[in-house]
Amino acid sequence: MSLMQARPSRPIPAAELLRFGLPAMLALVLAVFSALAPGFLTVANVTGVLVNSVALNAIVALAMTLAVASGGTDLSVGTAVDLGGLAFIAAVSAGQPVALAVFCGLLAGFGTGLFNALLIARLGITPFLATLGTLFIGHSLQQLATDGGNPVYVPAGRITPALAFIGHGSCLGVPLALWLVLLLGTGIGLLLGRTRFGREVLAVGVQAPVALYSGLPVRRILALTYGASATIAALAGILLSAHVNAYVPYAGNAYLLDSIGAAFIGTALSRTGRANVPGTLLGVALFSFTTNGLLLIGWNFYWQQVGTGVLILLTLILAFAGRERAG
Repeated sequence: MSLMQARPSRPIPAAELLRFGLPAMLALVLAVFSALAPGFLTVANVTGVLVNSVALNAIVALAMTLAVASGGTDLSVGTAVDLGGLAFIAAVSAGQPVALAVFCGLLAGFGTGLFNALLIARLGITPFLATLGTLFIGHSLQQLATDGGNPVYVPAGRITPALAFIGHGSCLGVPLALWLVLLLGTGIGLLLGRTRFGREVLAVGVQAPVALYSGLPVRRILALTYGASATIAALAGILLSAHVNAYVPYAGNAYLLDSIGAAFIGTALSRTGRANVPGTLLGVALFSFTTNGLLLIGWNFYWQQVGTGVLILLTLILAFAGRERAG
């Protein structure tokens, strides 16, 4: 009997498929676009993608990860981004210290989350419908506050070094936004994986009725989760507004679909089937580099959306294939 007959090839184990599927997909995307677009893997392009796309998308996606971990979806993260940016720019334009302006922006995000918490935890409305309602209310508030949706620019005399640092500053050569992604990712990862509250959030996400009957304070857990989610999303709004020295209405909507996609792809390709920080961040990188690669090879915006959608489907097919093998 030949060696090949004695040792037939074996299929990839399902656990390995789920563990390495997302990194393999990202590596494939990088390899394909590096071949199709010569400037794709240059230091300048990669740095630009990380700073201008990955950083803010990652912050919003981490906010979404908390909501997904609790068994819901926060459709109002874009609204929290917008309201956080609006409150921040309004305070800066009024001559308030930048530190106070940051606090105002985070407070606006927390207020958005608190409203979601009231609808979900107190009134019993499902997270999807509650946050959808908050999204529409947020749109109306922005129109009222900006005379129908006009941008709000920071006066030239109010652009201080502190404001410039938030928008463009770096520490040890690393942009501030990436440091915040690292800190938030580490913090949320430890929260979900190493703390009692994190385990309670995941328990509610798996089966809320069982968690309730087990004595867990489900309402309080949901309230804290959605409050934290909106506050983190507002931080992205502050960074975005500081970067352009202006508030642009509805700019947060651009982050909604990518944050949902990244969080759910990270969940689908997790061996436990739960929301997780590494999976979310890999999902964000996958979307950001795919969009950048399609742009460099000349695809317009609409075809970029098609390409991203196909990528999501391929990734989910990979996840379901792995779970079928595991089953």
